Amino acid sequence: MIRFLQKDNRVIKGIFIVIISLAVITMVITLVPGIFQDSAGAADTYATVRGGGILSRFFGPSSEISNAQVQQAASRQLQQQRLPDFVLPFMMQRVGQGLIQQSVMLLEADRLGLKVTKEDLRQFLHTGQFGMAIFPNGQYIGDDKYSSLVQDNFGISREDFENQLKKEIQMNRLREMVTGSATVSDGEIRDTYRQQGTKIKFAYAVLSADELRKQINPSDGELQAFFKQNAGKYATAVPETRKLQYIVFGEGQVAGGAPQVTAAEIQQYYSQHKKEFETPDQVRVRHILIKTAPGADGAANTAAQQKAEAILKEIKAGANFSELAKKSSDDPGSKAQGGELGFLKRGATVPEFDKVAFTLNPGQTSGLVKTQFGYHILQVEEKQTAHTRTLDEVRPVIEASLTRQKEVQQQQNFAQQLAVEAQKTSLQKTAEAHHLQIVTTDFLEQNAVVPGLADGSKMLTQAFGVKPGTAPQVSTTGEGFAIFRVEGVNAAHAPTFDQHKTHILEDYRAQMLPQLLASKTTALSEKAHSENDLEKAAKELGATVKTSDLVGQDAQVPDVGQLASAAPTLFKLPAGSISQPINSAHAGIVARIIDRQEPTPEETAKNFAQTRDSVLDQRREEIFAVFVTSLEQKYQKEGRIRLTKKAQPATLPGSPS
Repeated sequence: MIRFLQKDNRVIKGIFIVIISLAVITMVITLVPGIFQDSAGAADTYATVRGGGILSRFFGPSSEISNAQVQQAASRQLQQQRLPDFVLPFMMQRVGQGLIQQSVMLLEADRLGLKVTKEDLRQFLHTGQFGMAIFPNGQYIGDDKYSSLVQDNFGISREDFENQLKKEIQMNRLREMVTGSATVSDGEIRDTYRQQGTKIKFAYAVLSADELRKQINPSDGELQAFFKQNAGKYATAVPETRKLQYIVFGEGQVAGGAPQVTAAEIQQYYSQHKKEFETPDQVRVRHILIKTAPGADGAANTAAQQKAEAILKEIKAGANFSELAKKSSDDPGSKAQGGELGFLKRGATVPEFDKVAFTLNPGQTSGLVKTQFGYHILQVEEKQTAHTRTLDEVRPVIEASLTRQKEVQQQQNFAQQLAVEAQKTSLQKTAEAHHLQIVTTDFLEQNAVVPGLADGSKMLTQAFGVKPGTAPQVSTTGEGFAIFRVEGVNAAHAPTFDQHKTHILEDYRAQMLPQLLASKTTALSEKAHSENDLEKAAKELGATVKTSDLVGQDAQVPDVGQLASAAPTLFKLPAGSISQPINSAHAGIVARIIDRQEPTPEETAKNFAQTRDSVLDQRREEIFAVFVTSLEQKYQKEGRIRLTKKAQPATLPGSPS
C-alpha cells in the first residue's frame, strides 16, 4: 500500500485525500455535537431527526421540530386535561417525544417509498366523516366553506390541515406494511373470548385497612425513634407565619365624597362605545312542541302530527296558548313557562323555526312547523328590528358604570396616598390622621383568615412575597383597600415531638400499614387454605365476609375494585378454590370461587369474528409499537436524532432530580 501511494499517480492520491478528508469531517461532525447547527435556527429548535444512511444522516432528508410547535401542542394538552401550569415542562417532554417518533416514522415511510399523492388525499377526503362534511350528497361545498370548516373545527389553515392528513395517511400505510402479515390462530381467539366472557360468583373475606390502622399503636419510644429517622421530612413541618399590621377603609370612608359623572363624560362614553348598544333583529316567541323520534316510522310521525293539529285547532277556537303549552308541550325547557322562549336573534334556532318566527307579526300564531325535533306551533309576542339604542335609553347604565369606575379609581388613589403617608410617618399616625382603625394580627399562615376583612387572601399572598421592613403595601380586601406592612416573620421549622405527636402517629401508621395489611392477608389466605374454609378463617382473624354477584372482568366489586385490574387471577380459578392474597388500596382480600360460568360454544361461535378483529387489532398494535421503539433506538444509536437543551428530561415539582 505504501509503495502504491509512493508512485507518481496524482489521480489516485487525490482520491485518497478526498476519502481521508471525508472521514475526518465525519469524525468531527460525530464527535462535536451541533457543529453544523445554525445558532439562530437552533434557538427555536427542539430536535432534528435525519433520515438516510451514514453520510445522509448529516446531509440527507431531515425533519425539524420547533420549540414553539412542542409548546403549543403541550399547552393544548394541558387545557384539554385541565392540568396546572407547572406540569408544562413535563408535558412538553412527552409531546416532544411523540413528535420525534412521528418524524422517525415519516422519514422511514419516505425511505420505503410510501408516498402520498394529491389523488390519495382527494380520495381520503371523499370518505368517512370528512366526506360527509366536505362532499355532502357528493357535492363539494366550495373552497371558502371548506377553509372555514377547517378553521372553525381545528383552528388551522386548510394547507396545514391537508399536510397533517397526508402525514396521517403515510403513517397508516407504514403501519399496514409492518403489521399486514399479523395473524392469530383460532385457538387464541377462542381462549380470548373464553377469558373475556367468563363470569364468576365468589365469597370474599375483607380485612379493612382503616380498621387495621387503628391497631397500630406504637409506644412513645418507637414514635420518637421514627421522628428522628425522618428528621428531614419534618424540617419544615411547621409552616412559615407572618405578623401584619394594617389599616383598612371601605367605600364610604374615602375623602372627597361620592364622585360625580358629567353629561359630557356620558356623551363621550356613548360615542366611543356605540357598538355595545346595537340591538339586532329579535323576536319574542312562545311555542308548543310535539316531539317525533329520529327516524320515526310513518305511524309514529302521523300520530305526532295529528296531536299537533288537534292542539292548533283548540288555539284557533280561542284556547289559551300558554295553558296548552304547559299541558301538552314536549319541550322541557319552556313548558313550565307556557312555551315562553324569550327574545331570539336571527339564526338562534333551526332554519325552519327561524324563518316562521321572523315572518309572523306580534299576536299571530303559526300553522304546524316541522323541524328535526318534531311539530311546532309558534306564537309571536313582540318584534324588535335592528337598531342602536338612544343615549336617553342607556344613560342610566352608562352613568352607573362610569360612577363605579370613578369610585374604584378614587379608592385606589386614596390607598396610594395613605401608603405614602405611612412610609413617611407610620401606619399608626396615618390611621389616626384619617380616623381609621389600625389592626395588628397574630402570626398567620399564608392560607389563614385575616380578622376584620371580607377577603384577606390577596393581602396575605402579597405579604408572603415581601421582606420585613419593606415599605407599606396596598391590597384589595373585597370591600375596599388595605395598607399593610410585615411586622415579623417566623420561618418554617421543625416542631418538637410533643407539638407534632398526633401527626407523627398518623405518619407512622401510614408507613406501617401496608406491611401489616400484607402480613394479615397472607395469614388469612394460609389459614383458609389449610382448613379449606374461608368463612372459618375470616371469623378467627376478624375479617368480614361478603358475596359478589355473578360478574365479569369489567365489574366493580365493593372493597375489591374493577376485577380486571385488581383481581384478574380469580377468573383462572375453578369453582370451590380459594385465592392467594389480594391487596387493594383499602383492604386485604381472600376469595373463594362459588360459581364459574364460561361462554358456551354457541356464544363463542357467534362472537368469533368480532373477537378475531379485536385480538388482531391488539396484535397489530403490539407489533407496530415494537417496530417504532426499535426504529427510534436505531436512529438514536446512529446519531440521527439531535436534541437541544430544551428537549432534556424535565422533572415535576417535588420529584427527585
